[in-house]
Amino acid sequence: MRLLNITFFEIFLSLKRHYPLILQLIKREVVGRYRGSLLGMLWSLINPILMLAIYTFVFSVVFKIRMDQQDGSIYDDKFAFALVLFVGLIIFNLFSECLSRAPGLILANVNYVKKIIFPLEILPWVNLGSALFHASISFSVLLGFLLLIDHPIHWTSIYLPIIVLPLLFLIIGLSWFLASIGVFVRDIGQFIGLILTMLMFMSPIFYPASALPASVRDYLFLNPLTFIIEQTRTVILYGQSPNWIGLAVYYAIALLIAWVGLIWFEKTRKGFADVL
Repeated sequence: MRLLNITFFEIFLSLKRHYPLILQLIKREVVGRYRGSLLGMLWSLINPILMLAIYTFVFSVVFKIRMDQQDGSIYDDKFAFALVLFVGLIIFNLFSECLSRAPGLILANVNYVKKIIFPLEILPWVNLGSALFHASISFSVLLGFLLLIDHPIHWTSIYLPIIVLPLLFLIIGLSWFLASIGVFVRDIGQFIGLILTMLMFMSPIFYPASALPASVRDYLFLNPLTFIIEQTRTVILYGQSPNWIGLAVYYAIALLIAWVGLIWFEKTRKGFADVL
């Protein structure tokens, strides 16, 4: 059976096999986004700087929001709320940008389906690479801001790639699902938009999970973004080591979803040309 021929390692083999092409398409995607604008690629740096400046001004200067001192030295900092918010938004925007565009990946590249032989499974990788580029810029802006306000840069920040990686596997798996379903069910894009809006308010973006009662907090961790957002704050802002057991479980689930997503994509791709 073709289904059984798609091994778990095919997730990585497809990436390795087409790596030069993926990088080229990511570059084209990133550059194309700013083509024609006066400042060009500088917007990828200006946008997160402006957003962080706005959050800092509104929440730290205008509203002067302070947080309960229960999670470490960051809560003694007048910039605490802006930092907590910005970290949460970086992770959410990475997730949201990929999934909101996933249903239209095949529809936007019909020529790849009908006119040439093209590895369609790499399109979600290209989408993820573009979003990851912008997330990396935002993290760089965050670290630069921490230096500017004389906030300690904790050595635990080196764990950040280990924390974000399972989220990338989850995103790529869901993207394969949505890219395939989007070919047959065109309304899926509208539905995903609603789901992402709901997830934004159900994720600990505008607040730390510790601010909620214990009875509610457990349900919050059913949201796949909650654990990654909290662990990112833990290593960057609080200077603590991540929850290794929780990360191991997240890795296992994310890799399983990625594998099943690829199987689904490969099983359904034969029908793409019939409906496009």
